[in-house]
Amino acid sequence: MKIVFLDAKTIGDDIDLSGYDQLGEVVKYAFSTSDEVPARVTDADVLVVNKVQINETTIGQAKNLKLVCVTATGTNNLDKDYLDSRGIAWRNVAGYSTESVAQHTFAMLFYLLEKLRYYDDYVKKGHYVNDTIFTHFAEHFYELKGKTWGIIGLGNIGRRVASIAEAFGCHIIYASPSGSAPQDGYHQVDMDTLLMTSDIISVHAPLNQYTENLMDGAAFHKMKSTCIFLNLGRGPIVVEQALADALNCKEIAAAGLDVLCVEPMSPDNPLLAIKDSKKLFITPHVAWASIEARTRLMDIILEQIKEYFDRVGGSD
Repeated sequence: MKIVFLDAKTIGDDIDLSGYDQLGEVVKYAFSTSDEVPARVTDADVLVVNKVQINETTIGQAKNLKLVCVTATGTNNLDKDYLDSRGIAWRNVAGYSTESVAQHTFAMLFYLLEKLRYYDDYVKKGHYVNDTIFTHFAEHFYELKGKTWGIIGLGNIGRRVASIAEAFGCHIIYASPSGSAPQDGYHQVDMDTLLMTSDIISVHAPLNQYTENLMDGAAFHKMKSTCIFLNLGRGPIVVEQALADALNCKEIAAAGLDVLCVEPMSPDNPLLAIKDSKKLFITPHVAWASIEARTRLMDIILEQIKEYFDRVGGSD
């Protein structure tokens, strides 16, 4: 069996992938452009990919290919009709990053809520040395207890965030942009109610016809001026110019983003102009990427490859 990783750098260099070597020949490419893929997959039995486009143009000459494994939940990069026409199986992985993304959600929240950048700078710049009193009140923050937390997208991650927020004493509401049926034990509201009443709003929804550009100027205009907005779903759920305008006009208090419309970040992204870390905090799509989550992800894919070839009777 020959296993080819087409963009191994997206997994990280710190994850143990030695288990794959026991299955056969393993070739790892850090990155692959669409032009480079055809030559790299000609004799591959298995492809392991993250963002590489898999279609007739890229894998049309891969005569031995039997299985494509995506190191993510989303599979928008796969031409599934073409794979089906060739009898090539595909696998993705869901649920591996729930704890990691939920944890990062709160890391972002507390950074913004408690003005941690300001207070860290205050001390490191020496302002606390020989200050007049033992404390410092220049930046204010509030307790989570009693606040309303609105969740957009109540899947595994949304529910995990809800349980943690409840432990802090938050009142949890959620909205389903697709109009899915209410979930037992959770308070579903319409989008307008969520936007107008929430003190914190976090997005954990997938990108689809119901969520693309969901958070536009009209949506931000409905939110409380004290609201903190967090997007850990997908970048195009947010109209970035509208968010920049809302922050600059103080329509909302602050925003934390782990995802953007274009990744890596585009040089003309309007959010780049906002330098105030109390107002905006962006991380480079790392919420999913704890050591444990990435290890779990690759262990699951390894088992998927074993299971597939066990079921079909081995490789050629």
